[in-house]
Order: sequence, then structure tokens, then C-alpha cells
Amino acid sequence: QVQVLESGGGLVQAGDSLRLACAAFEGTFSGHLIGWFRQAPGKDREFVGVLAGRTPAYADSVKGRFTISANNAKDTVYLWMNSLQPEDTAVYYCAARSPTYTGGTDVARATYYDKWGQGTQVTVSS
Repeated sequence: QVQVLESGGGLVQAGDSLRLACAAFEGTFSGHLIGWFRQAPGKDREFVGVLAGRTPAYADSVKGRFTISANNAKDTVYLWMNSLQPEDTAVYYCAARSPTYTGGTDVARATYYDKWGQGTQVTVSS
């Protein structure tokens, strides 16, 4: 079964941009729905956005600043983050919903996904 691996986190300054990558290994993302979440210290995991087929959707908190795209040839989904602010500081997670998975009903909730990466830290300094 496919596994999920995030990369691309780091320390940036406010206003900078960063690109996170979510790669499939030991399988393929074909037929999967890919979501991005983040979790700041002391806070619940928060929905960032989702790519369903070719259609992305975003949380209001990142709309207009973040973009999700896919490179199918590389089996990788990207989260492009622009105009980063200190409040964007969090561990960012990529999650995948397998075609055969039936749990959850809301794309914005963690229970909708059955595969998770280990997370990548994004820190934005002011």
C-alpha cells in the first residue's frame, strides 16, 4: 500500500515563500485524494487544503496565499505557500485517502484520510 512522505519544511521569515512536497512511495497516489493539514503547538490539527482530482480547495485562513498542485509523473503533490506569516508556523502533514477507504465524511477532517506522513516543520519568524 502507498505510503506518504513530506519534505520541504524549514525556517523562513515573514513574507517568504516555501514549497512542501508530498511524495508517494511503496505505491502510487493514483485514485487517491490528497489533503494537507497543519498542527501548531498546543492546537488541534487544522485543515489547510485538499486536491481532489484536479480540483483544489482551501481553508479560508490560507486561501489566496497557498496553492496545491500535482506532478502526476512524479507521483507528488505540492503545497506552495506564499506570504508566510508567523501564525503559519506548524508541523505540516500530508494525508491520503485510499480509493477503498470508507471512513469519514468531511474532507476537512483528519478521519477522512487513512494514510499520513510524518510531518514537516515550518517555522516563520517575524
